[in-house]
Amino acid sequence: MSVNKSYATDFNLWVQQTARLLREHRWQDIDLENLVEEIEDLGKSERRGIISQLTRLLLHLLKWQYQPQRRSDSWLDSITDARLQIELTVKDSPSLKDYPLEQLNRSYKNARHSASKQTVLPVSAFPEECPYLLENILNEDWLPE
Repeated sequence: MSVNKSYATDFNLWVQQTARLLREHRWQDIDLENLVEEIEDLGKSERRGIISQLTRLLLHLLKWQYQPQRRSDSWLDSITDARLQIELTVKDSPSLKDYPLEQLNRSYKNARHSASKQTVLPVSAFPEECPYLLENILNEDWLPE
């Protein structure tokens, strides 16, 4: 099966074949178009991961602040894990260190709407703009009160 065909029919096989061709320096046999696409997607995946974790983190911070009577260890676990996942992603890819700040408004908007649905509070109960500083959001010792 050709490398190009295996990309469409068996992705894992395509990865194995491509890795072998790279190790063997068989540049002319590499499915370059799909390889470039996959490499670009790796960067997109890391950025999407930061957005997802930042949104989850903001959601739980909002719930923590606006529903103090429902605070739980699971919320703390989600807050802690989201912070850790963002930290690990930035550690692996330092060029993304400013990305959480760049995505703060987008993530907050999504978290605000999710918080409204999950708390059954009107969306207007939450500030339109993110009320937290990124420094605090990512600080493992900080929680809103």
